[in-house]
This record gives sequence, C-alpha cells and structure tokens, in this order.
Amino acid sequence: MRIVDVVCSAGKTGFYFDDQRAIKKGAGHDGFAYVGEPVTEGFTSIRQAGEAISVQLILEDGQVAFGDCAAVQYSGAGGRDPLFLAKDFIPVIEKEIAPKLIGKELDNFKSLAEEFDGMLLDGKRLHTAIRYGITQALLDAVAKARKVTMAEVIQKDYNTGLEISKRPIFTQSGDNRYENADKMIIKSADVLPHALINHVETKLGKNGELLLEYVGWLRDRIIHLRDSEDYTPILHIDVYGTIGAAFDGDTTKMADYLQTLVDAAKPFKLRIEGPMDVEDRDKQIEALAALTAEVDRRNMGIELVADEWCNTYEDIAAFADAKAGHVVQIKTPDLGGVNNIADAILYCNKVGIGSYCGGTCNETNRSAEVTTNIAMACGALQVLAKPGMGVDEGYMIVFNEMSRVEALVNRRK
Repeated sequence: MRIVDVVCSAGKTGFYFDDQRAIKKGAGHDGFAYVGEPVTEGFTSIRQAGEAISVQLILEDGQVAFGDCAAVQYSGAGGRDPLFLAKDFIPVIEKEIAPKLIGKELDNFKSLAEEFDGMLLDGKRLHTAIRYGITQALLDAVAKARKVTMAEVIQKDYNTGLEISKRPIFTQSGDNRYENADKMIIKSADVLPHALINHVETKLGKNGELLLEYVGWLRDRIIHLRDSEDYTPILHIDVYGTIGAAFDGDTTKMADYLQTLVDAAKPFKLRIEGPMDVEDRDKQIEALAALTAEVDRRNMGIELVADEWCNTYEDIAAFADAKAGHVVQIKTPDLGGVNNIADAILYCNKVGIGSYCGGTCNETNRSAEVTTNIAMACGALQVLAKPGMGVDEGYMIVFNEMSRVEALVNRRK
C-alpha cells in the first residue's frame, strides 16, 4: 500500500496558546483573557487561539489516514520550539514534505516515522508540531494498510511483548479546580486534578498555604462524593515550579512543605509535578534529583514528576537516568515524531521510572486518539485526558478510544 496524495487543512486545537513567561511575571486576568503585553517571541497577545494543521494521506485504495500537527499550550518556553501558526507551516508541508511522502510504501511504521522525524530542511530539523502530525498520519496509514489498530502496529513494530490494555487516565482541571474536580470524582477518574498551580501569590500561597488548603478540600471532596471506598484516585498536582520559587529552591524547605501536602492528602497518594523550574536542563535535573533523593530518604511516599526542560527523548532519558523524579511526563508534542513517544515509554519502563504519556490541553481529538494507542501498546503508567480543560470532552475522547481499541484487540484474539 502506497501514499498517492497529501492534503493539508488548517484546524483549531482544544485550548489556547499562552505566554508562560508573561503569566509568571504576574499577568492578570481579564475574564478568560490576560492583561498586559506578551514577552515571548511570536505571541501577539498573552492568550491566543490554539492552531493545528491536519495532514491527510490519501492511500492508493482510497482510504484516508490523518494526523494533526499541534504544539503545547506554553509554546516557546522551557526550551521548546516557537509558536506554531498554521499559515506559516502549511506551505512548508505542501512544498517540502508532501513530495517525499507521495509514493512511500506503508510497510513499517518505525522506519517511516524515524525517516520523517529526522528530516532536515536547510540543515535544521522540522518544527516539533510538524513531526508530530506527520508521524501520526503515518501510524494511521500503516494501521489502515494492515487493517489493524494503531496500537497493534506499535506492538508489532516495536516488539513490545506487552498486552494492549487500558491505562489509568489523568484528568486536568485548568483554573476551574473546584467544580472540575467534582466532574472528575463523579466520573471516577483514576488520577486528578492537575489544578494548574502556576502562580505563587494567587494559587500556591507565599508559604504554600493556598495549595495546602486546596489539597485538604480535595481529599474531603473525594470522600464526600465517591460512590464507594474502593475509589481511591491518585492526587496529581502540577505546580509549575512555584514551590521552588516560594522556598528559594531550598531542598530541605521544599521537602518539609511537601510533607504537609502528603499529610493533607491522606489517605490518597500524592504526586507533585514540576516542583521547581531553574531555567536550565542540567540544573533542573540536578535540583529535581536532589529533591527526589531527599523525599525518598524521608520515606514520604510522595512521587515527584518531571516536566519542564524534559522535552525530547534525550531529555527524558537524562532525567530518568539521574533519578530526577519518580515519574517523567512524556509531553507528546514536544517529542516531535510519535515514534519517540513509544521509545520514551519503553525506556522509562525499562529503567524503572514512571512513564506518564502526557501532552497538552492545546492538542486535538486526533492527536489524543493516536497517542492513546501508543500508550496502550507500550504500557504507560498513565495517560492524559486531552485536549481542553473542560474535563468531560478530553476524558471522553481518551476513555472511549481505549475502550474501542481494547474491544477490537480482544475480539481478534
């Protein structure tokens, strides 16, 4: 089976592009928008509509495979590629990449994905969003050629040796961290609520008191709303480096504060993502490894999650090897080709660090479906419900895709 044509179309994502640097500098809200001027290159406002490009591959039997090029909410920050706008990149795909796709034989996803993920244009690699979408489309195309699910393609081409099965789903609340937590509890989400703690004064508290209060509220809310004591979700909160900022990067002080959160969360297990952000990959690894070692020495039972500066497969391997965190977020659009997601999950599992197949609220339903297939085939620790911040839509997309894939795979057995 060969590719005979490539069709691109501009699309919208499930959320927005946000200028993270401007937000960290204290940009205020004006309704759903932000007040002030952007500081990251490419942004025309602090919050602007998320954009995507759908890449459709026409196969010689008339089938259409597709993937969506998309980038993270906080594009241009934390060592990532710049802002991804459809009008800038559709011409690149049509002129430079489509001619190389047409005529390709759809015999092996891994080799095809690695070819296009490694493609150079004027001596530089393609934008991560382009590599992300092109390889999604290739995975779908190989699956259609073989008449199997995308998860089965990954299972075979990567020789995972694993059963394809549902993985725990992690839901994210956005700033609506109270009402959305209720939605998560009612739907029995496995991991919750993300909470978007991205500002010290208004969300964490200068001494961490606001987050501590929220964790206590969340614990009580789960106990109040759950149908059964058997429902014991993991509390996973992303603090965007604010704990490090509040406690001056002091490992002992941060660990002392984390202990108060652990106590407030009981009887539920707690994960804290991105406890500090020191604006440099190697320094971030060093700081997170030190905090990980300290909480382990104290036997606190908390899990720390690496996120910022952990963007590529090479970054993920470096964090994992240094034991910088107990879990690594594989922020799927940042890796470029989705082949790297499979490699990253399998590597994390091999070395014994948690493999969180994440991403961003600023993706599409298609990228969520494709990456969910990869997570299922590779045995990820957990999978992000995406896109969007409304809970229901992202959870539905990921949960239903898992159910469909598992049902098809089991029927074929």
